[in-house]
Amino acid sequence: MADLAIRVEELSKRYVLSHRARGQMTLRETLSNALSFQRSKPWNLQGKRTSFQEHEEFWALKNLSFEVRQGDRVGIIGRNGAGKSTLLKVISRITEPTKGRIKIRGRVASLLEVGTGFHPELTGRENIYLNGAILGMSRAEISRKFDEIVAFAEVERFLDTPVKRYSSGMYVRLAFAVAAYLEPEILIVDEVLAVGDVQFQQKCLGKMEDVATREGRTVLFVSHNLQAVAQLTNRCIVLSHGECKFDGPTDQGVMTYLLSGKSEPDYSTFYQAPPGKSGNYLVMAQVHPSDPNGLHCWGESIAFEFILNIDDPQPSLCFSFQVVDSQQQPVTHNWIYDSETAFGRQKGQIALRCVIPKLRLFMGSYTVTIWFAERRQGTIVETITHLCPFNVTMAKFVRQDYEWRPNECVYIEDAQWEIHDL
Repeated sequence: MADLAIRVEELSKRYVLSHRARGQMTLRETLSNALSFQRSKPWNLQGKRTSFQEHEEFWALKNLSFEVRQGDRVGIIGRNGAGKSTLLKVISRITEPTKGRIKIRGRVASLLEVGTGFHPELTGRENIYLNGAILGMSRAEISRKFDEIVAFAEVERFLDTPVKRYSSGMYVRLAFAVAAYLEPEILIVDEVLAVGDVQFQQKCLGKMEDVATREGRTVLFVSHNLQAVAQLTNRCIVLSHGECKFDGPTDQGVMTYLLSGKSEPDYSTFYQAPPGKSGNYLVMAQVHPSDPNGLHCWGESIAFEFILNIDDPQPSLCFSFQVVDSQQQPVTHNWIYDSETAFGRQKGQIALRCVIPKLRLFMGSYTVTIWFAERRQGTIVETITHLCPFNVTMAKFVRQDYEWRPNECVYIEDAQWEIHDL
């Protein structure tokens, strides 16, 4: 079809893994043992050769087939080892497929790792022209875009410095600017934005949005940042063990990915303390997201339940918890004082329930951190982290209805607390 940019047909990629047999020696060990009159082959204690599988086949991709139209923005997601990077390397013609074929229409710019296509001994200026030549552009075309590339990458002071002296952040800024501004018909980006800071990630996402929507070019984007995938792409391919598990709208694909591998929807949102603990200890914690599948939807109600064991009463106890993102940055803060409820002045177990009517968390993975504090003395009694992991989706929202940006830590003023003795 005339509007196809990429067609993948029955694509498979096999690698042969080599294993060192037990007893197999290096050259140094072989020579050393030969001088010591020791055998250099793998023998067992009975003096017989042992059998060992020295080679193993590993299929990184298995019979993938899909089509990408011109102007599509396709996110490719999956767990580590799912085959995402291998797929992009095959499409970028870095490695050859074992079976199947790929048809590509247009000039491809790939950004698969920090400094892709850069020569470490050349300066930033020279690498810009080198990469442009690799993409098939004339020197005049590169010069016309040169100032925009340098301004975006923010490396003016180091433009005539060999890139081997660049930091990883400078590397990726310049590499992305070259890939995005030298007008490829197809832009392939693989998890390189994680190197940059938040401001740079936002700049890159904005530029890819311009490339895809305003300039009508095709983007293939691999990232574990589900917010970025949802913001940029309109289609999502979910890979698992080299196979395609989903190909369709991004919001549905993200939900498929988040739910993959979960045997019980609420299992990951439950915490049970180990037996034998004493002190003001958390006995149980549980998160009740809005979705029955165990996902929280942006802007909907969510409930947090805790059972506390008060073995060491305090005159002014404070119980607090935070919702923490995947980068261990707190995004919400909630607390309840002993002066409000008198829950910490006597021994026993109590149940606390906190309902937040409209919790606006952006797409991603979160955990809960709790602690007890003695407010009058200003001391922390106990802290427990990484509780009750849960995921947030924005499946009910159209992509244009929100912008990707980091969560900010806020105190939830409309939280509704309940307390019960057990």
